[in-house]
Amino acid sequence: MSVRPPQSFRQSEQDRNGFNVLEYELMSERADSLGRHGLKVEAALAALRAWAADRQSGEDRERLLNDASDAVWAFFIQREICGLRNNRDAIQRYGIPNEVIARLGAIRK
Repeated sequence: MSVRPPQSFRQSEQDRNGFNVLEYELMSERADSLGRHGLKVEAALAALRAWAADRQSGEDRERLLNDASDAVWAFFIQREICGLRNNRDAIQRYGIPNEVIARLGAIRK
């Protein structure tokens, strides 16, 4: 008489050869989404840096700060989904100002 282990303990064919199609697709989507969020952060920070006091009002700057903080917040969340927990390197790479970081996650009325 032979005893067969439960199927939940048995490795599937996909796990044995190291290729899991679903996991590959999910990783691809996560990376693509992270790239799109990075581009949004770059655009929002560029708009914030382009603000000039002599041509635009303080309200415009507030709007640009809010837009930049929203973009950075979404970017940080996507980084965490991808398993990147430390945001110091992203802050340095993108040159995210402290006034944007101070507004992360704030709820505005």
